[in-house]
Amino acid sequence: MNDTPATEPALPAQASTTAAAAANGSDQERRDYRPGYEVVAERILEFIAEARLTPGDRLPTENDLAQTLNTSRAVVREAVKILSALGRVRAHKGRGLFVADDDGMLITSRWGGFFRPVDIDHVLMLFEFRRVQEMAASSLAATRATPAELRTIEVAMQQCRHGFVHGQVEVFNQADDDFHTGVAAASHNTFLVSAVRDARRLQRQSSAIGIHDTFGDGTAAAVEEHEAIYRAIRDGRPDEAAEATAVHLDRTLEDYRREIQRRLFG
Repeated sequence: MNDTPATEPALPAQASTTAAAAANGSDQERRDYRPGYEVVAERILEFIAEARLTPGDRLPTENDLAQTLNTSRAVVREAVKILSALGRVRAHKGRGLFVADDDGMLITSRWGGFFRPVDIDHVLMLFEFRRVQEMAASSLAATRATPAELRTIEVAMQQCRHGFVHGQVEVFNQADDDFHTGVAAASHNTFLVSAVRDARRLQRQSSAIGIHDTFGDGTAAAVEEHEAIYRAIRDGRPDEAAEATAVHLDRTLEDYRREIQRRLFG
């Protein structure tokens, strides 16, 4: 890796504006369950991608990042620790922060060229991955969720029901995403949060073939399954939460399998 310091690029205006809003708690209803350092870590990754930085390129200092993202240096330092553990950033004492090799990093840019949303085998593998991660997340959430996190999950569950009852597909899809990421956040495990979010981003690629543009036969079941997961987490029953999550993902996989087969083979 080239450790030669390079000229520090400026943060893109869009990234800095978005990061400042996130770090300051705007759009709080949707982000109140996300630790500040996680939001900042995500914005730093966005900056790396948007600036097209490669391993060995220098990043702004922690102080500069804190000022640009309108947050504290302490939060930036925690974000850098997470990114260092994930292999995306390397801190060299006395020299600064540099982009590191991202081998092993769970990022969709690495998987995007591999995952084919109309390939049944790929969809199966993705759901197998989701099943492992989300069963663990819901089990942990049942013992770790705070009242605020439980409320976030409950609101998302209710919004899913509202979207389905009123035929509002976009409302349902957004609430569905909020529900699953909310459960992951309640696990208080940053690695699970990242894995769940990345897997769901890959799954959304299936929208290219229209799977998410209408309600399917299993949408009503999904609404009830979300409630079962929420109740198990709320009542502190980790085994039941994990089992309810498995039931939900297994049934959802069958919906995907049928829809892909129908679109490919008629």
